[in-house]
Amino acid sequence: MGDHKDNGINVDPAYVRALAELLDDTGLSEIEVEDGERKIRVARTLNAAPVAYAPAAAPVTAAAPAAPAVAAAPAVDSFADAVKSPMVGTVYLSPEPGAPNFAAIGSAVKAGDTVLIVEAMKVMNPITAPASGTLKAVHVENSQPVEFDQPLFTIG
Repeated sequence: MGDHKDNGINVDPAYVRALAELLDDTGLSEIEVEDGERKIRVARTLNAAPVAYAPAAAPVTAAAPAAPAVAAAPAVDSFADAVKSPMVGTVYLSPEPGAPNFAAIGSAVKAGDTVLIVEAMKVMNPITAPASGTLKAVHVENSQPVEFDQPLFTIG
């Protein structure tokens, strides 16, 4: 009953709305879904500057020794300087299961170093240090789901 027919393709407006909401939830600018011969593409223009990421297949050059993944729960005020998640996804603190974490609490990181990965829609997105400093805290655990704008780590 909610389907509309356009050029021989049945389009469900609720499904298109759900795809548009997914764009909002993930911060993506477009999504395309194929089902047999039916293809639906939903796109929008982002007003904010795009976030730059290194290629997902970029090799990891050096990993810090493994350390506890989570610092003691800091006060809410300490999240003001935290690097926040640019998307909804799942956090991974190491490049692969069993490998050492990208960085340990207390270790020195340089601007551009990968600190963790957020997997979103089967794409591994490296989250890098915005500036050089010391990794003061990691506010998430390995394999934890995260929301957009959730604090991930703090560099001081």
